[in-house]
Amino acid sequence: MYSKTNPRAGSLTTRQKRVFAIISAAFVLLLCGFGVWGVLAHDNYGASGHGCVNVNIPNSTGGATLHYCGSRARSFCQTAFKSTDQISMRARPQCVLAGLGPSAPATPASS
Repeated sequence: MYSKTNPRAGSLTTRQKRVFAIISAAFVLLLCGFGVWGVLAHDNYGASGHGCVNVNIPNSTGGATLHYCGSRARSFCQTAFKSTDQISMRARPQCVLAGLGPSAPATPASS
């Protein structure tokens, strides 16, 4: 009933349409920007390698990532090849990828 008492209630002015279009375009550009960033951004915890170990393990919130580099990675991998628990079994292939297998020499790596 309000539209009958106010005849302009159902239509937007030219300025309102322009503001709405600008805000909509900015929102779409923002979403596109986040999409491009998500696709192209560098993943710090990607694959194991170059003396760094990344192990994905099950956790109470769905999963967790263990990330070690340098001496901590060597120590972690030595323990993984000595133990038989679930985390050690998941860590072994990642240690091999990082070049820290059971007989890997102690080489300095970046932390």
